[in-house]
Amino acid sequence: MSGTHSGRCPWRSHSKFSAGSRNFCGAPTDCVGVGWNRSAVAPWLATAARLLLGGVFLVAGLLKIPDPAAAVRAVRAYRLLPEALVAPVAFGLPIVEIAVGLALILGVFVRTAAIASAVLLVVYLVGVGSAWARGLAIDCGCFGGGGAIAKADTAYPTEVLRDGALLLVALALARWPRSRLALGGRPLPDEEFARAR
Repeated sequence: MSGTHSGRCPWRSHSKFSAGSRNFCGAPTDCVGVGWNRSAVAPWLATAARLLLGGVFLVAGLLKIPDPAAAVRAVRAYRLLPEALVAPVAFGLPIVEIAVGLALILGVFVRTAAIASAVLLVVYLVGVGSAWARGLAIDCGCFGGGGAIAKADTAYPTEVLRDGALLLVALALARWPRSRLALGGRPLPDEEFARAR
């Protein structure tokens, strides 16, 4: 009998859990306890990603709500939308951000919320990159405020790096959404085992 298992769990044929399920790091969720126990660590990484991404979107949305005039000013400053769409986008965007943030923090519809956050981040990157390329001097309005500022006060490189990093987190979470402390989704294998006992 061979001393290796070709990367498969030696007890896989006796497991009551479905095969082929993958977690945040791409490890099979039915191979708990293998190697450095990546399957145990990965759901916690997904939880951290959820809370980070959800917290950013929740805070961004909440900070825009008290000052709708500033939100309108921020959207208009990008000079990308016709005037008829400026106010609806300015008023609707914080609601979407709050909804996405709450879904991620609570752990419900995680993959959908992660995909929505990725789409929003791509839109933000396009908007900020466009303003930077056109030489506009504006505050991005990502966390309230916004509008024209002094050229020396712009922070486009930092904003692009931040949104790019968050986009990578969102894409990883969309690929591997299963995590701990989540209200929705299927329970992880060890959680199923604990409930069955």
